[in-house]
Amino acid sequence: MSFRLAAAVIAAVACPVAAHAQSAPPDNAAAAPRPAVTVSGAATIASDYRFRGVSQSDRHMAVQGGITIAHDSGLYVGTWASNLAGWGTFGGANMELDLIAGYKAQLADDATLDVGLTWYMYPGGAAKTDFAEPYAKLTGTAGPATLTAGVAYAPKQQAIGKWYDTGAAAAAGVYDHPGASADNLYLWGDAAAAIAGSPITAKAHIGHSRGQDGLGPNATAVAPTGRYWDWSLGADAAVARNLTASLNYVGTDISDRDAAYLRPSFSRGQDGTGNIAGGAVVASLTAAF
Repeated sequence: MSFRLAAAVIAAVACPVAAHAQSAPPDNAAAAPRPAVTVSGAATIASDYRFRGVSQSDRHMAVQGGITIAHDSGLYVGTWASNLAGWGTFGGANMELDLIAGYKAQLADDATLDVGLTWYMYPGGAAKTDFAEPYAKLTGTAGPATLTAGVAYAPKQQAIGKWYDTGAAAAAGVYDHPGASADNLYLWGDAAAAIAGSPITAKAHIGHSRGQDGLGPNATAVAPTGRYWDWSLGADAAVARNLTASLNYVGTDISDRDAAYLRPSFSRGQDGTGNIAGGAVVASLTAAF
């Protein structure tokens, strides 16, 4: 799937540090100003790396992490990375690295618009694997529920064109359509609701990909079968401060025949076994900071 990522460059940002008095401040003391720049991030261990329903790690464990620097104007930049299948998918890259930049606008107390661009890169991989995908998403809250609707559109570019007619050709690097370009549209919706009196948040996701119909020059793809649905249903549980455990069932409507097209390029060691687009339970543990 949109198998992604980009080399990350993050500049050091100076943040003012407020001095703390030894005694309690007087009642009329002004509140400490909110920092203009904030830094946040997370590290995750997952039983599988699923991108839009398709495994990027050959149904094996993935170690992932990301960091975001945000300004109070709404602008932000960040990176996110994960290991891949292990043998070198996407032209020899064993890693995906995303470079992200965007802007968040508070439309109302309970509504936020987020627009930006993700640059997917595969460090150490062959040429023509990197691609860009602008996105926009609208998030709103109603009581304990949070709803998000999003769209991501990858314009025509070689990295997501259909260069191979068969999975065997992709694994062998024999181009059927060298230089081909394609675009892709992804629409999705997410819902999350906190369960009262518990540390659990129930979650659901539905997405639809349409556009690219095949694998790019080094097996990159955002919709390797042209069009399909993906979904997930599960829950998060806060197990400690800044530590969250997740359990989700992830699936797609990609047929076994279409999934066979992917196996030679996405299975570990190019062994061509296993359905990486089939339904699976994915467990993860995330530490945020």
